[in-house]
Amino acid sequence: MISNQVLQSTLEGMKLISRVDMCIIDTEGIVAASTFEHAEDFRESAVSFMNSPAESQVISGYQFFKVVDDQQLEYILIASGSTDDVYMIAKMAAFQVQTLIVAYKERFDKDNFIKNLLLDNLLLVDIFNRAKKLHIELEARRVVFILELENERENSSLELIKGTFDARPGDFVTAVDEKSVIVIRELIPGEGSAEMEATAGILLSALPADRRGEALVSYGTVVGALKEVSRSYKEARMALHVGKVFYPERQIMAYSSLGIGRLIYQLPIPLCKMFIKEVFEGKSPDDFDEETLSTINKFFENSLNVSETSRQLYIHRNTLVYRLDKLQKQTGLDLRVFEDAITLKIALMVVKYMNYMEAQDY
Repeated sequence: MISNQVLQSTLEGMKLISRVDMCIIDTEGIVAASTFEHAEDFRESAVSFMNSPAESQVISGYQFFKVVDDQQLEYILIASGSTDDVYMIAKMAAFQVQTLIVAYKERFDKDNFIKNLLLDNLLLVDIFNRAKKLHIELEARRVVFILELENERENSSLELIKGTFDARPGDFVTAVDEKSVIVIRELIPGEGSAEMEATAGILLSALPADRRGEALVSYGTVVGALKEVSRSYKEARMALHVGKVFYPERQIMAYSSLGIGRLIYQLPIPLCKMFIKEVFEGKSPDDFDEETLSTINKFFENSLNVSETSRQLYIHRNTLVYRLDKLQKQTGLDLRVFEDAITLKIALMVVKYMNYMEAQDY
């Protein structure tokens, strides 16, 4: 339904151009918008006019028009004055309101369709029929982006993105919950990963500077058909969660760059606990001190290179070797051996995942 604020703005714009006062009364006799005082005085006349077969009528020197959409009466528009000029202006205003109703209804229908499409609530035949009715291309390269704000305020970011994001004719901006804004981007020929990463950056920059730090953007893979858009959305949603667990330093996460984190995120918790118990024999990486953890992380960052790791940690090479030997005694894993190193890397990621899921339960 079109808002009263939009109706009021429309009438004020028409008055500014024509200098004719007007008001709009809905089918319940309530004044929706008006450019003059005492519009409530016309409620009884408006209700009487609603029940008449006439499309327009002059009552007490005022022009009355019915605003109809799809043979359904929506509003009564009343204009001050009974001259031919006022009649023409009022008729144009009624047509303008009718056009707005159609546009808003189509927008709502599209938004509702897109939400159900993302949530996989439509049958294939429904997707085809409704897309055709709403003039949405069935075959086009699309990718889904999710912009999430941890501390959203009345979904203000949705309207902000709609107002600032450079959307193309084939793009859609919507929301399925209070914290996220979803953008379905239609890619033009030649666009790929670089352009998608740039779009993610644009979504972040569309936010006020004081809110960018709390925002996350994720996106799925490119799909070629409208029926596959829900898959890209699910991928983007997973990328968002996996990023929170394993890559908290990143603000932009692509599903294609999740690596082993995506596999771990899909493991059942009982299996994770069994794996950790087997690797550490009842111990936990949470028991490692800060020095040991920083050594492990830096060693992984430098691809198991002892010399480079010791240089970046500002310690002697022998000190690093001593720490690695100590870790081997604690865990039975020698990080200088690739197989042991990858086992510990996976184990640390599994523990991160378990801790994250435990926090979610609370």
